[in-house]
Amino acid sequence: MEGKNQTTVTEFLFLGLTDHVHQQIILFVMLLFIYVVTLGGNLAMITLIWIDSRLHTPMYFFLSHLSFVDICSSSSIAPKMLCDVFAEKRGISFIGCAAQMWFFGLFVATECFLLASMAYDRCMAICKPLLYTFIMSQRICVQLVVGPYVIALISTMTHTILTFGLPFCGPNIINHFFCDISPLLSLACADTWTNKLVLSILAGAIGVLSGLIITTSYVCILVAILKIQTADGRQKAFSTCSSHLAAVCILYGTLFFIYVRPGSGSSLDINKVISLFYTVVIPMLNPVIYSLRNKEVKNAFRSKFERKIILKDR
Repeated sequence: MEGKNQTTVTEFLFLGLTDHVHQQIILFVMLLFIYVVTLGGNLAMITLIWIDSRLHTPMYFFLSHLSFVDICSSSSIAPKMLCDVFAEKRGISFIGCAAQMWFFGLFVATECFLLASMAYDRCMAICKPLLYTFIMSQRICVQLVVGPYVIALISTMTHTILTFGLPFCGPNIINHFFCDISPLLSLACADTWTNKLVLSILAGAIGVLSGLIITTSYVCILVAILKIQTADGRQKAFSTCSSHLAAVCILYGTLFFIYVRPGSGSSLDINKVISLFYTVVIPMLNPVIYSLRNKEVKNAFRSKFERKIILKDR
């Protein structure tokens, strides 16, 4: 009889970030600006790589997919956040919540392994420059891009099925601004020990495996750079991977702060602010990092811009 009286949850409500009007206005303007810059910057990066033959290399092939992933991950969160800023009822349907968690989890996990593929690419370029073209063939590049999507798809599908297979029959208020797995598990009307175990195993495997590939690649890069005799040679070798290293440090540092640090559940407000950074801000930063710290990208932008001006003057 008790089971029959339970009400099945059909929608979830977000608490969001703030209920103060002035803060909501600032938040809305900031989020809209960041999202527009994210879309514009990443689309510009993809377009530039596609139209400029000088950028048709493995490194920029991976970078174009990183930009695509950033657009998708940001678009799975930002539009809903913008709609909810001034809303009195910040609701999302049960299916909508599952879809949001699936899409965002898919693209974040894909980004982790894409960064690992890019680290391997930089390692081969610096450690084995004479064999680089042979090692990083078109077939290998495609495999290093498809692999992250497949691994992320399996992981995210597992989390989504296990999470939304649980009964939700009580509170439906999520103390967050999007459907993250940890707040959802706290609302389930059943034991979530298995879910948390699977989450720890899969998230740990993704973090450790991709992190191990990146760390090993950079150890090899560091050893190779130290063997270079001239300071100019060392600086040139390091400059080829500095942008990627910056992107890795920002993403992994943020994810570690949210999901790995001790007592991460004790300060929900801090977690929400940090989550805002990695869900919305990081996708905007990647094209900025790669354009500002990469001479080839800057030169390609400059040449296309100058050509456009010349054509207009004619």
